[in-house]
Amino acid sequence: MRLTYLTGVVLAAIRAGHRYGFDIMDATGIPDGTVYPALRRLEAAGCLEAHWEDRENAASNHRPARRYYRLTADGHALLARAQERFPGVARIFPDPEPERGT
Repeated sequence: MRLTYLTGVVLAAIRAGHRYGFDIMDATGIPDGTVYPALRRLEAAGCLEAHWEDRENAASNHRPARRYYRLTADGHALLARAQERFPGVARIFPDPEPERGT
C-alpha cells in the first residue's frame, strides 16, 4: 500500500470514530471522489474491514444504507507509519486517550 498523507488522514479519521464515507468526508473536508477510492484501496489492501448496515435500519432513518469501516491490524500499523512520516496527521486526529482502569 502506497503511504500518502491522504491515506493517513482517512485511517486516522476512522480510528477517531468516523466510520462511513460521508462522516469521513465531513470530518476531513476531503471530497467524495477522493475518499471513496481511498476506502476501496485500503479495504483491498487489507487495512480496513467493512460491512453494510442493515437496510431496514437505514430505511427506518430515511436514508441509504451505510458501509461501515474499521481498521485491521495492518491498518493500525499503516496509520502508525503515516503518523511518523506525516506529523500533521496526528494533529488532525490525535491518538485517543487510553482507557483508564477504575
